[in-house]
Amino acid sequence: MKTFAELPYERPDFQAVGKELEALTEKLKNASSYEEMRDLFFKEQELTRGLSTMQNVCSIRSDMNTTDPFYSAERKVFNTEMPGLIPAQKAWTAALLESKFRDDFAKEFGDRVFVVLENRQKVQSPEIAEDLIEEAGLVDEYSKIAATCTVDFMGETCNFYGLLKHMESTDREERKAAFHEWAKLYAGVADQLDDVYHRMVQARVRMAKKMGYDSYIPFAYLKRGRTDYGPEEAAAFRKQVLETVTPAVAKLRKEQAERLGIDKMHYYDEMLFLPGGNPNPHGDRDFMVNAAQKMYSELSPETKEFFNFMVEHQLFDLETRPGKRLGGYCTSLRAEKAPFIFSNFNGTAADTDVLTHEAGHAFQSYIAQRLIPIDPCCGSTSEINEIHSMSMETFTFPWMELFFEGEADNYRSIHLIDSLAAMPYMCAVDEFQHRVFENPDMTGKDYRKVWKELEQKYLPWRDYDGESFLEEGGFWMQKQHIFMYPFYYVDYALAQTCAFQFFTWMTKDRKASWDGYLKLCRSGGTRGYFATLDYAGLDNPFVPGNVAKSIQGVLDFLEEHKPQ
Repeated sequence: MKTFAELPYERPDFQAVGKELEALTEKLKNASSYEEMRDLFFKEQELTRGLSTMQNVCSIRSDMNTTDPFYSAERKVFNTEMPGLIPAQKAWTAALLESKFRDDFAKEFGDRVFVVLENRQKVQSPEIAEDLIEEAGLVDEYSKIAATCTVDFMGETCNFYGLLKHMESTDREERKAAFHEWAKLYAGVADQLDDVYHRMVQARVRMAKKMGYDSYIPFAYLKRGRTDYGPEEAAAFRKQVLETVTPAVAKLRKEQAERLGIDKMHYYDEMLFLPGGNPNPHGDRDFMVNAAQKMYSELSPETKEFFNFMVEHQLFDLETRPGKRLGGYCTSLRAEKAPFIFSNFNGTAADTDVLTHEAGHAFQSYIAQRLIPIDPCCGSTSEINEIHSMSMETFTFPWMELFFEGEADNYRSIHLIDSLAAMPYMCAVDEFQHRVFENPDMTGKDYRKVWKELEQKYLPWRDYDGESFLEEGGFWMQKQHIFMYPFYYVDYALAQTCAFQFFTWMTKDRKASWDGYLKLCRSGGTRGYFATLDYAGLDNPFVPGNVAKSIQGVLDFLEEHKPQ
């Protein structure tokens, strides 16, 4: 494989892909043996891999520079042309599901692929092609608005991520000033983002209605592959978090204020945990990658092979730049069996989190693509996939001295506090989306009213020090998942309960816990959500009492290891 920068990009011939898919479908319908059916399956998979890889190369390069005219234009081509393949894809899938050799295929590869494909059929239709094009265009519009927001602050041009570093300053006036600039950036584009999101909501509701659903919510659950639980179970889980995690975090926030010597904690204080400053990694991008390479070389033979592959083929884009898309993610170049990590380093501990969280995704992708021959079963749903990433964050704890030297103990404790504190926020984001799609005619002021109510419920400690835009509920729009990945956020809270289980297990028996983690990663998406948890020896977060049980080991650890 070449490095990512050297990978050639060539726009697919979408018409030719469609015709080839139609031809494969006809052959599949007329297959006279299992061997022929099997061969056709893998030919279609190769075709799909090539298409997916070109789309992701285009998407990554567009994200690297949202103002790049070539890849911005190519991205629009994909957004326009991909929905046109839906009829051919649905016909292929229907032929596969109806094949008389289906049972033979299931005997060799398992029947999970058919569950995945049956679910996919329920959310795909040529009828929603135009809505999908509109949705993709709105996502790009949102990304460009957010990516091009900058302000001159303390002698440097900062985007949202650049300001976050200043919001960890030990100088409270600097934190406050950075916070107000951060809020002003959002307030300055709030009308645009309100409008973009309202149009997104309308497009998504139209899709659901065209597919025969009463609202977007059940449609969204199916799109996310949620076949084991629904909105009622999600609400019950949020209630567990509200009753157990929110009080625990409120106590931790009070202790944090006492450490900082402040009477009233404002939002711009929440990111600073120690009066002398948070632990930050002691080096630049190359220092970080070199430290990570040593860490993964020592963690296990499997992680050593994986990370050396990532470094050799330069499968990262880590630094923050003007015009670069916000956020971080891991994606896959399926034709190369190669993960790719995208991020925005800003000089804080979050940079280390990227090299553990996103690398957890990438590691699972790397090993699953080499073990599981069926692409739809290499990865699971996000509730499982986020366990891979969040658990890697703590499995790498013993190597944090490489990044933080003498501050490693504080990093570990602060990381766990941060992980706990994020869970109520994740639930607020989830309930916000349910509320929006239960009342899809809401607009900007309504969104803010709902968010303010949920903030007071899940994050009662939150105070914006009179910043009117945020006091009115504007904070919701800083979460890109709401715009780009609807209903993908409670997944992190569900996964965090399981990652905490691995952490507690690790403190008692590191080898057994790592073996369980490898088992989970190798399983990929070959099982449903509940079955995967059971296979890996993890407690189901939906069972009453399991959230409290899952966080107890973390709370016990923090009682003995307070940041200092």
